[in-house]
Amino acid sequence: MALPEPVRVSPLIKTCRWSALIAGIYWGFYRYKVHKAAADERRAYEAKMKPIWDAEAAEKKNAANRKELIYLATATGTPIPKDF
Repeated sequence: MALPEPVRVSPLIKTCRWSALIAGIYWGFYRYKVHKAAADERRAYEAKMKPIWDAEAAEKKNAANRKELIYLATATGTPIPKDF
């Protein structure tokens, strides 16, 4: 059985397809640049703030640790040093 001959696609349809492809590529590059600029700005902000956030987290952790040690000392009857 022989295959039927393929249907010829109109030149207008071919042009529209290629135009849509090129427009999609252009739109993708444009959106990539917009999103990349925003992501770079956010990444720079996070890099600048990371040491500050880490210091705050360490401070909170130390405060919680100190509070827990004081609680344990009072629960066990251990005297707490004055400079603690």
